[in-house]
Amino acid sequence: MQGISIKLSLLILVLVHGATASLQAQEKYIDKNGIVIFEASERLFEEVKAANESVTAILSTETNQIASLALIKGFHFKNSLMEEHFNENYIESDLYPKAKFIGNLVDLNVLQLNENVTEVPVQGVLEVRGERKEIYTVLKTQKIGDIISITGEFTVAPSDFAIEIPKIVRNKIAKEVLVKLDFKLAKK
Repeated sequence: MQGISIKLSLLILVLVHGATASLQAQEKYIDKNGIVIFEASERLFEEVKAANESVTAILSTETNQIASLALIKGFHFKNSLMEEHFNENYIESDLYPKAKFIGNLVDLNVLQLNENVTEVPVQGVLEVRGERKEIYTVLKTQKIGDIISITGEFTVAPSDFAIEIPKIVRNKIAKEVLVKLDFKLAKK
């Protein structure tokens, strides 16, 4: 009888642990102050670099889906005239006010995340100016307390998003734009 009681207790413990792990795996994490920086600088010319420190990112640990949204007018340059040209002439932020990314963190196991940095592939689609570009890169992830940190970078070209660079400044802007991201996602 005592053997059955021990087995039943172990079974209940395993079921409770499994249910708890399942609930934890279905959590959402969010960052409303994520950072995205892009740089398209060419040596010997003025820096072409902007940062947006109010990007929203959401991670569903149930599906490993990640989505982010950046308001285009949230990107700020050191040079205000460059920022104006970026919004009016290149991105046309009144017509296309948002940049969006939706993708999946491949093989992410949030229960195994800890303070050690783990590299996790991500694949998805970046949408800018109504144009879509498939993105595949590797992100660095770690979990410190209840915060999941995700950092990484990838490159795109202005032509990926039908952005035409006028001939007069074509040599001053890089053909490839480096995009860096830094998200600190907290439990929702």
